[in-house]
Amino acid sequence: MSDYASGPRRQLCNRSVSAVSLGCMNLSHAYGVPPAREYAISLIHRALDLGVTHLDTAALYGFGRNEELVGEALAGRRRDVLLASKCGMTGVDSKRVIDGRPDTLRRTCLDSLARLRTDYIDLYYLHRVDPSVPVEESVGALAELVRAGHIGHIGLSEVSATTLRRAQAIHPISAVQSEFSVWTRNPAVAVLSACREVGATFVAFSPLARGFFASDHLDPSTFAPKDIRREMPRFQEPNYSENALLREPFARLASGAGLSAAQLALGWVLAQDPGVIAIPGTTDIGHLEENCLAGRTPLSAALADAIEALINPASVKGPRYNATTQAEIDTEELP
Repeated sequence: MSDYASGPRRQLCNRSVSAVSLGCMNLSHAYGVPPAREYAISLIHRALDLGVTHLDTAALYGFGRNEELVGEALAGRRRDVLLASKCGMTGVDSKRVIDGRPDTLRRTCLDSLARLRTDYIDLYYLHRVDPSVPVEESVGALAELVRAGHIGHIGLSEVSATTLRRAQAIHPISAVQSEFSVWTRNPAVAVLSACREVGATFVAFSPLARGFFASDHLDPSTFAPKDIRREMPRFQEPNYSENALLREPFARLASGAGLSAAQLALGWVLAQDPGVIAIPGTTDIGHLEENCLAGRTPLSAALADAIEALINPASVKGPRYNATTQAEIDTEELP
């Protein structure tokens, strides 16, 4: 455990947390068949033992099953972590539904509290902005949950800088969560600077590019039928064949720095701003341990330049989402 004790820390919701924390979605949702419940709980326990102090889940993940899993895993250890969950996008009749109406958010929160076996959620995100509901109304409902003591802080997910400022005018926003990685740079357009402006922490999900930097070889043809990456253009041909050519030279850069590719990818994310936290997900305890050793050594200017020359908006082929999913989010697009 001593090898992990000196991991970097950053501020979230006025608390010091592990800069590399744990996104729990993979343990129940989105990437095919999830691991056995016992193994998933042991992975969360291992994360806590390694010093991870921030866990991220959502009502959507596994349509409630992920919150149940996290709640079970945290029995007796709830106060060890800053617990984050999300509302505004849930499963209804086995379908994903975006619903930001105040009554829905209040009901979702109470259901989440029961599944998580807790009387408060430290950080509660609006998972997606409902285009039919002004963000001010949704955030107003979350502010009521703060006053009621059900949640401690409010966050937003996949929003633009403009939406963040609108929300901030209603209630302080403590965190913004969006996809951010070596191959997904959208937050750098405006949201990172807007977070600094309002005092919000930026929480990077999928910092390993949906597993692209977590494996020496990733074959989309072997993805499980319900793996969400099957619908993502970067993992489809002809894009993927070109994107796959980036992996080996990136791994060589990492090896030259004494790192794994995953550790270099996480280090890059953390190096973009001191207000960034990464929440990689994994279903493998070995990968978890590898991730928790990331971010200890600053990236040299030469290494940062080499990464930029190799992986940049021009060299990565394909948008991150298909047109249908892209229409559901509010983030800025790269020029």
